[in-house]
This record gives sequence, structure tokens and C-alpha cells, in this order.
Amino acid sequence: MKLLITGGSGFLGRHLLPQAIERGHQVVALARSCGAARVVAELGAAPVAGDLDDPAATDAAFADAGADALVNLASLGFGHAPVIVSAAEEAGVKRAVFVSTTAVTTTIAARSKRVRLEAEEAVRASALDWTIIRPTMIYGGPGDRNIARLLSVLRRTPVLPVPGGGKRLLQPVHVEDLAAAVLNAVESPAAPGRTYDVAGPEPMPLAELLAEAIRATGSRTRLVPVPLRPAIQLLSLYERLSRRPRLKAEQLRRLAEDKAFSVEAAARDLGFSPRSFRTGVTEQANRR
Repeated sequence: MKLLITGGSGFLGRHLLPQAIERGHQVVALARSCGAARVVAELGAAPVAGDLDDPAATDAAFADAGADALVNLASLGFGHAPVIVSAAEEAGVKRAVFVSTTAVTTTIAARSKRVRLEAEEAVRASALDWTIIRPTMIYGGPGDRNIARLLSVLRRTPVLPVPGGGKRLLQPVHVEDLAAAVLNAVESPAAPGRTYDVAGPEPMPLAELLAEAIRATGSRTRLVPVPLRPAIQLLSLYERLSRRPRLKAEQLRRLAEDKAFSVEAAARDLGFSPRSFRTGVTEQANRR
């Protein structure tokens, strides 16, 4: 099958492209820059020039690709969904898998949530044989913005504050497992017209997640529970004072909610069988 990938030079794309090629797919990847083209080419894909900010260029790129299926890894949070859907329909691409996020289920009224939900609706209203994949927090390599940063902090920090005592549930998914699920969705006859949550095998309290990360690094970091609300207030102040904040208050606000999801449907239709967080974080820590 010939696949057209958007977002192929990103974190997930760098893991998905090699898997797709190993499965025997012919892969074409949209690239908006020379740097992105170089990355996808090194991963074995054929780059095609295109910019999602330019509808005409996107239409031309999709038509030139001549793909059987679209795998959209590009973020749905930037308002590009109508352009992508239209280009796929015009190019005669019938099968399409879109990666969204479980963050659309949060109660936080973030702008990106509204944009992403509107994007999902545009996909569902299209003439495509669509599938939507909603991953949880993604980890598993130096490009992830979550666990990689945590492991780095644990290696040099003797004490780590834990907002809210670390009681809320998280269910991170390893990037390799997510990439396999996305490709299985392309190939599965049961997947069209469905939305799947894709997460780790089971939810775990934040404190347990941190303890597993400490064990994986061999760190002696001590966890200190702190109240969530004051921590959010302090982080909001830091965010206002810093020109480039490394952590945002919204990220802490999300810790006020459990993030637990059933992966039963993904297991049934996509053969999804994610590795445990202990296994995944140990692999990641050992790749230093």
C-alpha cells in the first residue's frame, strides 16, 4: 500500500515511518522544509513538498503523491483539518487515519481543545473512510516532551515536589506501540468509521509513575507531596515572568483530573497490546 504521511518528521513520525517501510508499505511524506525533507528521506520515505498553511500547495502535493491511504500525524490543533480533508478527497484518497489526542476529553477549556474537536468533526463529516486515533501522553525517546524531561530532572534533582500528592491517574503510551496501532488502523477492515483511545495497558497514579522513573534511572530523588492549587498559582506567576517558560500552569491543571482510558476496542480491532510503563521507561532510561 502507498501511504502519504503528514507530520512524518515529528516525534511520532520518526518512529512510524520505519515501521511502515518494514511492513512493506511505500511511503511518501509531506515536507514543508528542506530539513523535514532530509529527515523523512533518511527514514526511507520519499519527500513531497507541501505546506498545510497553503491549501493550493497541499492539494498539489496530495495529488502528486498518488497514495492509497493518508496517515495524518500532523497536529489537529492548528486548524488544518479542512485543508487536509479537502486535499485527500480531491486526490481520490479514500482511506485515512488521523491522530488526535485524549486531551479533547479534558474539562479544561483550552483553545486547542475546541480546534481539535472541530477537526475531528470535519473528519467525521468527510467522504473519507476515516479512523481517529486518540493517544494519551506519548513517551519513549529523546524527542518526547514528557518522560524524557522527567528522567533528565531525576538524574540531577535530590527532591521533587509532587503536586496533589500524585494521586491522579495517568496512562502513558509508548511511541512504538502507538505507531504500530496507527499502522494497524490503516490495515484493519474493522477500523473505518471508528475512534480509538490508545493508551498504556492500565492507569497508574502519578506517584507510582514517578517511582518507576526513579527506579529506572537509579536516582535517589525523594518525592515531596505539595498542594496542587498553590503550585498552579506559583507556576502561573513563573509563566508570566518568564519569556520562555519550560512548564505551564495548564500542565499542572491537568493533574487535577484522572486520565484513564479503556483500550479494549483498540485491542479488539487493532491488535493493540502495549508494553507496561515499567518496561517502557526502563528501555528509555537505558538508552542514554
